[in-house]
Amino acid sequence: MKYLFLFCTLVFMGCNNTDNTASSSPSDTNSREVALKNDIAGFPDSALLKENLVQYYRESGRYDNALSAVNEALKKDSTSARWWDIKATLQFENNDTLGAIRSFEKAVSIKADPEYIISLGTLYAQTKNPNALIMADALLSSKADAEKESYFIQGLYYSYKNEKEKAIVYFDKCLQLNYTYMSAYTEKALALYDLKRYPEALAVLDKGLTLQNNYDEGYYYRGRVLEKMDKREEAIEAYQTALMYDPEYIEAKDALAKLGVKTQ
Repeated sequence: MKYLFLFCTLVFMGCNNTDNTASSSPSDTNSREVALKNDIAGFPDSALLKENLVQYYRESGRYDNALSAVNEALKKDSTSARWWDIKATLQFENNDTLGAIRSFEKAVSIKADPEYIISLGTLYAQTKNPNALIMADALLSSKADAEKESYFIQGLYYSYKNEKEKAIVYFDKCLQLNYTYMSAYTEKALALYDLKRYPEALAVLDKGLTLQNNYDEGYYYRGRVLEKMDKREEAIEAYQTALMYDPEYIEAKDALAKLGVKTQ
């Protein structure tokens, strides 16, 4: 799946700096890195400056460097839940799911912040770990307004356990609390898809796309459903619309290629 799926709230960090490394020359890139390191040397206790460097590495795809910078920060402050959260997110993005789970577990053990619990619960669910249900219960019993996330995690867990009917019940509960919860529409549609209830899956996706008409993932899965319904031309249109909103949507490109449609 394209998102974590994470769960959509698995956000890295709120750094305000942006970096155009894709269009920068090697010398420009090196200058940016040197400048960030110099900033840290001048203010070694600034967590924000260190985060800026990590974010710079992340945006340029240098995950080893990013993780190395985070580990250096953790050597100085191993009790920082935020740094463990950042490390977990980097590990997840770098396809180290088990490492991400361990780091999120550390973050939660230090500070039971709902955001960390949601992230950990989501990864537990995707790995069929029953601790996902414990995290979901923790959200329900917390003072945070996280009931919808609790239901989503439970639905995700049962979906990955291949208990699709049960999963749909929880996705519906999530949507009853927040009818704009796009990930719940997607997951409910996927559960219906796996049950071969294609018209129902299409109706769920269409409802979500009515609420958010630039939801690239919704169009991609709409294409998947339409293919199963032998509606080739409509499926092609759905995949092309997904690419219109996200030109780098690899799965949509692959789907079009299998249908004999070239993309740029």
